[in-house]
Amino acid sequence: MRSFVAIVFAVVLLASPAFAESDKPMRLSAEVALLLAPNGAVLYAKNPSEGHAPASLVKLMTLYLACEDLETGRAQWDGMVTISRRAAETPRYRMGLRAGEEVPFRTLLEGVAIASANDAATAVSEYLGGSEEAFVERMNAKASELGLASTHFANAHGLPDPGQRSTAQDMARLIGRLVQDYPASRPLLGGASFVYRGRVHSRRIPLFQDPGGVQALKTGFTREAGYNLAIAAWREGQRFLLIVMGAQTRSLSFRDAKQLLRYGFVESGFEAPEEPRKPAPAPARRNNDRRRHASVSIKQLPSPR
Repeated sequence: MRSFVAIVFAVVLLASPAFAESDKPMRLSAEVALLLAPNGAVLYAKNPSEGHAPASLVKLMTLYLACEDLETGRAQWDGMVTISRRAAETPRYRMGLRAGEEVPFRTLLEGVAIASANDAATAVSEYLGGSEEAFVERMNAKASELGLASTHFANAHGLPDPGQRSTAQDMARLIGRLVQDYPASRPLLGGASFVYRGRVHSRRIPLFQDPGGVQALKTGFTREAGYNLAIAAWREGQRFLLIVMGAQTRSLSFRDAKQLLRYGFVESGFEAPEEPRKPAPAPARRNNDRRRHASVSIKQLPSPR
């Protein structure tokens, strides 16, 4: 029965215009949201084709090219990368790379995926491209190859640049291709911690536990972009893709994502809808309370003259 309902639901969705605005009202903090069913059909869309600053979602392409080079043998997980001064001085959030030191390529990728470290992203771009500028050219060429028609990259890490834009539609396609083409990216994007120079870098992502099924997640934030999320989640082997962009706070981005994922799981027949909570019955008055009120009323009666 479930499979029949899912098939009918998929047919209805596929008959709908791609990436059209959703009719279902939801209270979302995010300016942009897109939820795709396992068959690629749109489950929910809010401004999905609107240009937006991607922030650290840019690092999904950095990881894509890194995984591509690992698969072809142009890079090795345990290969040592010499850190340049430019990489070490990349601003904003960093994992503390030092100019001249050598760091395993695997550790740099963990820094990119888990810590969203900008210095690690620059180091990866220089290692793979010779320079960040050459690597960015490769990023844009790959974006064109993958059909990311509304995306332009200006750097490997996602710090603000007026020429760096994307859409929820393109970011959903990118994370979908990343986890599909290179399954090795899933442990990176699903990781919670890694160790560099004796320090544990960790992230607390409630979505890994609730609503569950989230196996790949990338966060992003700048003042321009707000709080962004790119998520791949699985239910019974079926993959959902979710993009949230422009949420007002980190916690609100997680709340929006949780609400949308639960909606998608229910609509696709993988999860039962929550039953509405019944209001608690009003407490019954005790008899002694009535007697007390009655006695007070009697005392307040005027004495007979």
